[in-house]
Amino acid sequence: MNPGLMQLIPWIGVLGMLVAVITFFSVRRYPPGDEKMQELAEKIHAGAMVFLKREYQIIFIFMVIIFIALATMLSLWTGIAYLCGAICSGFAGWFGMEAATRSGSRACQAAKDGGISKSLAVAFQGGSVMGLTVAALGVIGLGFFFYFLKDDPGEAPLIINGFAMGASSIALFARVGGGIYTKSADVGADLVGKVEAGIPEDDPRNPGVIADNVGDNVGDTAGMGADLFESYVGSVIAAMAIGATFAEPLARMSLPLALIAAGLIASIIGILSMNILKNMNPQSALRVGTYLSGILFIVFAFFLTRSFLGELGSFWAIIAGLLCGILIGAESEYFTSGPPIREIAKQSESGPATTAISGLAIGFKSAILPMITICIAIFVAYKVDGLYGIALSGVGMLSTIGFVMATDSYGPIADNAGGIAEMSGAGPEIRKITDHLDALGNTTAAVGKGFAIGSAAITALALFSAYQTTINNTTGGTGFQIDLTSPHTVIGLFLGATMPFLIAALTMEAVGRAANKMVIEIRRQFREIKGLLEGKAEPEIEVCVDIVTKGALREMIAPGIIAIAAPLLVGFLMGPEALGGFLAGATACGVLMGVFMANGGGAWDNAKKYIEEGHHGGKGSDAHKAAVVGDTIGDPFKDTSGPSMNILIKLMAVVSLVFAPIIAKMM
Repeated sequence: MNPGLMQLIPWIGVLGMLVAVITFFSVRRYPPGDEKMQELAEKIHAGAMVFLKREYQIIFIFMVIIFIALATMLSLWTGIAYLCGAICSGFAGWFGMEAATRSGSRACQAAKDGGISKSLAVAFQGGSVMGLTVAALGVIGLGFFFYFLKDDPGEAPLIINGFAMGASSIALFARVGGGIYTKSADVGADLVGKVEAGIPEDDPRNPGVIADNVGDNVGDTAGMGADLFESYVGSVIAAMAIGATFAEPLARMSLPLALIAAGLIASIIGILSMNILKNMNPQSALRVGTYLSGILFIVFAFFLTRSFLGELGSFWAIIAGLLCGILIGAESEYFTSGPPIREIAKQSESGPATTAISGLAIGFKSAILPMITICIAIFVAYKVDGLYGIALSGVGMLSTIGFVMATDSYGPIADNAGGIAEMSGAGPEIRKITDHLDALGNTTAAVGKGFAIGSAAITALALFSAYQTTINNTTGGTGFQIDLTSPHTVIGLFLGATMPFLIAALTMEAVGRAANKMVIEIRRQFREIKGLLEGKAEPEIEVCVDIVTKGALREMIAPGIIAIAAPLLVGFLMGPEALGGFLAGATACGVLMGVFMANGGGAWDNAKKYIEEGHHGGKGSDAHKAAVVGDTIGDPFKDTSGPSMNILIKLMAVVSLVFAPIIAKMM
């Protein structure tokens, strides 16, 4: 292993952050559109930033409490690492959302000036700010911590685990809070505007439209950024924790860091290549860019693995993870944009009940192939390199997160561009361009969620193994094992399996409550503001924004606290073996629930868009109204409850790993 390379890794992250900043200012140089477009964009930006500021104020109180607990119970450096992970996660969300909210009107204007290729280029550049920021901050944070702690391989993982816990805890709050906001606004605006009033989506007469467009950013940009940052960091730390148990730990702890630095370089090249690929079909351009980044990473991984370890067993584990991510993405794409959406659209002709039934069935089916794919990847990785190989496969899956996150974050920008086009009266030909990019954005979002849940399964397994190893190391190698015939383990298993159901119930109910308030308020405005439906009066958009902001912030607290408290209660009250069963049950159930909900919701959404393209009667038909109902059911599935599953299982695993030394002393 080359010591000079380890010094270089954090600075590669700094380079990535510099590219993100340059990209941000290059997006700002695009024309923002006419005065009306700029006014709408400013309202969306202001609403998003107000929400984020109030969300971070609540999260800050939580951060201080956890920092004090970690510094007191474990060590000051673990607490500091926790704060750094939380700050990096929060900054990634803020900077990515700043870029996204500034890109929507510019993508709309680009559609007017240069058609679909220019609009794609602007939206993708705006999304790439988030992708590069997530990847770069992970490399910077983990790289600098490890550089200063590398001389003590036994202590380094215990401290760096705090960084993962910081990223995970903030991610759950951001994802749940943002998800509740975006979907309660979306459901309220759609049900009253499109179904009851019969006005188009994003119609400026609808008081909930601005709140809906704000929600696209706080949920699908800031929330998803924090989500994938947590996945990214967790996979690396799991590999480092297992690598620390080898006879010569330094090389195996360093390799995951070198891999994500290489993945950042590959992502930067892939993002820059979009300037050439933008003239292709948008879906093909994004796919080619994804493959280019992946191929470059494979080349880098080959040489890095041979350089660090002198053999290629770990390389094949990395490839297994990368291919697993690509396959899960392709499987998600099939169920959210292939024949299944046409089946839902056809069922919509007979009403919302059959729309809901067919969507649920497709969601259930969509979980089968990803689980088989994950199992194959785990088997291959374990065969070639044991538990360390499983952890590295998770690193491989998220290695090109810079590009994957860019394709994911581009979606809400395209959605905002469509909303601004509609509200500013840009014309049907511009709306057609933005709708096409928005539909593709739903697919890229499903692919991103596929990567997130796939990596969650593998990372949670690796963290689970690291937890068991930490218990053994703390107790002096007592041969601690998790016995499935033990009543403690079985009780823990069942309790863990209930956690995804509990969090799904809390988040779905939260969306329902906030959406109900939105529906009542929008109906009130349509009824009481004279001339609103005729376009002669302005809606009171601030009232709607305030309703969903307060609702989301209030409702996000309980799931966040429960996810951290539950594993600690099980561990301290029932012991480390029960906690091991708890993590296993939560992982198995959470992965299946996450895939089912994310893909089912995406399929409902694109089935609605398929009808809006003119099939089965088109917009305003009975089939369209039924599909809108299906979409409103799917909204909290795909953007609130589903994505929270992968954060939940990793957060609980990371919390267990951080507190494992204390729990072990109870044996």
